[in-house]
Amino acid sequence: MSRVAKVPVAVPAGVDVQIADGAITVKGPLGSLSLRINPLVSIVREGAELLVKPMSEARDAGAMSGTFRALVANMVQGVTRGFEKKLQLVGTGYRAQAQGASLNLSLGFSHPVVYKLPDGIKAETPTQNDILIKGADRQKVGQVAAEIRAYKSPEPYKGKGVRYADEKVVLKEVKKK
Repeated sequence: MSRVAKVPVAVPAGVDVQIADGAITVKGPLGSLSLRINPLVSIVREGAELLVKPMSEARDAGAMSGTFRALVANMVQGVTRGFEKKLQLVGTGYRAQAQGASLNLSLGFSHPVVYKLPDGIKAETPTQNDILIKGADRQKVGQVAAEIRAYKSPEPYKGKGVRYADEKVVLKEVKKK
């Protein structure tokens, strides 16, 4: 069995967890998330904790129990504190501006890039070169950040483009004649 799955998931006050019909739903102050439960795994609530257990001794069941424990822990954290990713725009004239449910980007193209944010995701631009993506669903937050970064990923010679705040871009040396 996975060592990750042996640790119970703490459910804080103000979070409602419902396990029914092969799905788990977690509701909290920042929203509601639901997930279909894999048949190899069972989720049991004991007091203020959730326990994830494999249904059999099979290797797949043990691995899946660790995966589901991590997913459930991310759901609980998402509805209580939320997740965020920070992106930086590096380059002359590169700008970002959040307007409602869309993000306007100037990335050196001949046209502006308008990215429509999915439901449950918010974007803030504290400065013109910083983008803060927030949401309750960790997978959605990461996917949105990856899609925005894909418009103009950092190039290896000057480092211009969209990068994660903690990303280190290794610059190549220019060719010598």
